[in-house]
Amino acid sequence: MERLILTDAQWAKMSPHCLGKPTDPGRSGTDNRLFIEAVLWIVRTGSPWRDLPPSFGKWNTIFRRYRDWVKADVFVRLFEACSDDPDMEYAMVDATIVKVHRHGQGAKGGPQNQAIGKSRGGMTTKILALTDALGNLVHFRLMPGQRHDSVGVPPLIDGLLFDGLIADKAFDSNAIIAELNQRGAKVVISQHSRRKQKLDIDADIYKWRHLIENFFCKLKEFKRIAMRADKTDTSFSAAIYLAAAVIHSR
Repeated sequence: MERLILTDAQWAKMSPHCLGKPTDPGRSGTDNRLFIEAVLWIVRTGSPWRDLPPSFGKWNTIFRRYRDWVKADVFVRLFEACSDDPDMEYAMVDATIVKVHRHGQGAKGGPQNQAIGKSRGGMTTKILALTDALGNLVHFRLMPGQRHDSVGVPPLIDGLLFDGLIADKAFDSNAIIAELNQRGAKVVISQHSRRKQKLDIDADIYKWRHLIENFFCKLKEFKRIAMRADKTDTSFSAAIYLAAAVIHSR
């Protein structure tokens, strides 16, 4: 058997949210835990689905099941089950760019519909993430690689409550600062040199920003995320949700 990832504690949180449980109507899934381990093997190694070890089952059956779960937002629910009760005293936002493998290109509708764009590094996708005060993922958005980081912040923080926001100077935007002031949230955003009236930033709190950078480092240990090989943004998002669920509940 290939090396497995899920602990019993992680599986206890995930299992109630899987499809095909014995209590569900219709056909029951054959070992949901092994299926999730198969998906994690793909996400961790970055291998093509056809190279999935036979010990996990038939690769094409597992791939079709994966796509069914993607469409049903199951991986979102698995992430939410493992990431309950975030510490929102402070939120942190940052972005990272991942290269898109040629196997990740060619989806119907073109790259612009799959959060893929041409930037300095070639065809890339940008992962814009918001974490809690402990560096655990709360929300993320996918954007084409050439889009500016600050563009995705308003929908990312919409409806979220936090006491302050920590970010680097890429997010030094008048619109973002105005939104935070309206919320009464503390602004801990590094200032651009071109800003005429500098804000008073708490330097000690700003040092916490390394936690979101640590999260990206852990996320990119999963090779299918470090280099995107998924054609659709829904499949790529599902891989991120599953990896983040495992990272959060370690």
